[in-house]
Amino acid sequence: MDNLEIRLATLEDAADILKIYGYYVENTAISFEYKVPELDEFKRRIEKTLRKYPYFVALINNKIAGFAYAAPFNEREAYKYSAELTVYIDKNHKKQGVGRSLYEKIEIELKKAGITNLYARIAVPEVEDEYLNFDSLRFHLRLGFRQVGKFYRCGCKFDRWYSLICVEKLIIEH
Repeated sequence: MDNLEIRLATLEDAADILKIYGYYVENTAISFEYKVPELDEFKRRIEKTLRKYPYFVALINNKIAGFAYAAPFNEREAYKYSAELTVYIDKNHKKQGVGRSLYEKIEIELKKAGITNLYARIAVPEVEDEYLNFDSLRFHLRLGFRQVGKFYRCGCKFDRWYSLICVEKLIIEH
């Protein structure tokens, strides 16, 4: 993609990242949060992540078009080689390769850090509706993730029940 740049996020990016995330909180069931976090809270989240894990933004023509970050899969020490990934793309830049570029960059960095297993939890509907579809699941499967579990109707948003699919990708041989 022309004019696409991937770089580490900074706290100065928080407002622009929050605008992207806020859309998903308010208008979709992709995030199970009901209320958009306050900017200071969101900055704390970014800062906490950057202490140990990569947090990247994708820029198109110097404007943030998406973000992705890694987080602990589980806090216990035995899980230190595993990470959970999250990605959100600006609604105007979906299906343009931004998510793929972010995930490729984050995988490179996590391999360098010795992470072997990547995980993601993806909200899915029973039947696609105006709040949620299967695009995120299809995206992860195209990138080499495989489904390893499902939590049925575990999240309720917009007065509807949604399930959570767990996917996994091994990036380094054990």
